[in-house]
Amino acid sequence: MRSRFSAPSARLALAAVAAVAVTVTATATAAATADSRSTTVRACVTKDLTYKVSLKTQAGGYFLVTAKAKSGVTCYLEGVFPSASFGSSADTEVSPAEHAVSDRVTLSGSTAAYAGINPKTTNNDHGREFEVLHLAVAGDETNAVTLALPETATVDRPTATNWHADPAGAVPFSG
Repeated sequence: MRSRFSAPSARLALAAVAAVAVTVTATATAAATADSRSTTVRACVTKDLTYKVSLKTQAGGYFLVTAKAKSGVTCYLEGVFPSASFGSSADTEVSPAEHAVSDRVTLSGSTAAYAGINPKTTNNDHGREFEVLHLAVAGDETNAVTLALPETATVDRPTATNWHADPAGAVPFSG
């Protein structure tokens, strides 16, 4: 008689272990599925954004670049200056106007990021004139866009601020 009683309890124990295994497997599968559908925000590339350039008179005059994510895109810009130049010569590439990294700016919908570009940081009569700006997200220079400037710019040692969430942070004050 003893063997008959032990058999059902062994089967019951085996069923309990199997139920736990199924539960653990189902939980792991659900977690893996949730991870694969997570919406982690990725870094922006140049083609993710639309750009607008406007002329500002503050701080001696500069160009304010406004970047917005295209429809359906959510991405972020690191708080570093954009890759930009007014021509193909190295002396028309912008250098940083700020010495530290700013906060990351996440773009989606109507949220914008702003960078200020000062085309002439020298106090002389030198420089070359340009009507366009070549711009890319830093690290994505091979996909640069060419933007028409609101007016011709005399360029000599240009600088650019980092990307900022507030246009007031994008004023490239001369040091």
